[in-house]
Amino acid sequence: MVTQQATKPLTGKEYLESLQDGREIWLHGERVKDVANHPAFRNSARSIARLYDAMHDPQYKDVLTCETDTGNGGFTHKYFRAARSADDLIQGRDAIAAWSRLTYGQMGRTPDYKASFLATLGSNPEYYSPYQENAKRWYKEAQERNWFFNHAIVNPPVDRNKEVHEVGDVFIRVERETDQGLIVSGSKMVATGSAITNYNFVGTYGLPIKEKEFAVVFIAPMDAPGVKLISRASYEMNAAVMGSPFDYPLSSRFDENDAVLVFDQALIPWENVLIYEDMQKTTSFFVESGFINRFTFQGVTRFAVKLDFIIGVLLKALKTAGTDQFRGVQASVGEIIAWRHMFWSLSDAMALNPEQRDNGFVVPNLQGGLAYRIFLQEGWPKITGMIQQLVAGNLIVQPSSARDFLNEDFRPTLDKLYRGSNGIDALEKIKTVKLLWDAIGTEFGGRGELYERNYAGNQDDIRLQTLFGAQGSGKTDELIAFADQCMSDYDLNGWTNSTWINPDDINYFTNK
Repeated sequence: MVTQQATKPLTGKEYLESLQDGREIWLHGERVKDVANHPAFRNSARSIARLYDAMHDPQYKDVLTCETDTGNGGFTHKYFRAARSADDLIQGRDAIAAWSRLTYGQMGRTPDYKASFLATLGSNPEYYSPYQENAKRWYKEAQERNWFFNHAIVNPPVDRNKEVHEVGDVFIRVERETDQGLIVSGSKMVATGSAITNYNFVGTYGLPIKEKEFAVVFIAPMDAPGVKLISRASYEMNAAVMGSPFDYPLSSRFDENDAVLVFDQALIPWENVLIYEDMQKTTSFFVESGFINRFTFQGVTRFAVKLDFIIGVLLKALKTAGTDQFRGVQASVGEIIAWRHMFWSLSDAMALNPEQRDNGFVVPNLQGGLAYRIFLQEGWPKITGMIQQLVAGNLIVQPSSARDFLNEDFRPTLDKLYRGSNGIDALEKIKTVKLLWDAIGTEFGGRGELYERNYAGNQDDIRLQTLFGAQGSGKTDELIAFADQCMSDYDLNGWTNSTWINPDDINYFTNK
């Protein structure tokens, strides 16, 4: 991909044109010829284009953008620029939220998600020595154009009982070095949204690396020779074939198509390498770079917006059923709102209590980020379960499609049988219910639950990382010392602290 120096981020039109680069994507046994206009991807791509256009729109520009710090005189999305203060983080959070509202919180891998990592390249490029100049260049390039990056850092579920180097026929490895760069083969998952991105960041998460050829972190353009995607079925395309936007209002435009990212003798130019042959750094960058602080901050903000949306739809659905005034229903809705309040509060806390990093930069507070990862996995399944109980059979009893309402002879029957309570007509009721069903019940909704459960990390790993983080920061020692302080106030003979009076004067056993 040929990039150009520019003072402005991509427009929606420029973004869509950037996808027409001959990239290799496979779906249903065929190679996709034009991803920007293929029915499996075209509306999702246009949802992203809408985000780019918003940065140029006076209605959104102030909340979304700020001046670059690269010296090019341009502007950028606020979360692409490394933060130096709590106020910078609050403004970045508000920009994340503004973009997320344009997709109703349904798209987790919008360009600001990978900005979580890209901004760390500018705040601490020396971490990537001897490739620090590559880090500086990509920080500048990504910030000035706001390229759409995604990442693939998880090994496919193959032979997970073996060491990484024992699965060299599947996992990413460097086959050889050339003057131009590294020749790489292997695969990564889950390349969510990669079909409509410009670049992929490839690294390793979790598993220890014991052979140098597997110790590599790099950036690859989507159109690089030898790079291909094997896509899952497209919910967008399925919705278009069997329904309409009325039937699948979310699936039809917000499907972040997941895929396996494959490298087959692909050349990674030296200028795109960030880490190579450093086995410790290859796996530790996830935490040490500040990436985990920043991606959880983007994640908790996007999820809080998603909760705002789902609560609004739920309230509308309950009103159509006439159950919105039931005491038990109201109590459950209150609990869901409390979950919403908690995630927004975590977002506030992460921004307003930042962690200081080198060179005067800050990152969001990791304690809130670690809590978010765990409560996200607990919260979303619980919330969707409560919605299923509250809305119950209304989620199932729907006409088959919009075409039923468009049949003039059949319409009166629907208007009578599907009418809502509180003066709500059948069309409005079913439109609401179908929206709610697409959010939690369709293939799109089911995939959304799987995403929320797993994207932030393995359920054991995220808990262990929370423990290890507390141990490494001295927090566990502090908590133990707090307990010891209480226990030092007494012993077998009574209080050791003169604040309190021993019961010797009234104790039964002492005065027996």
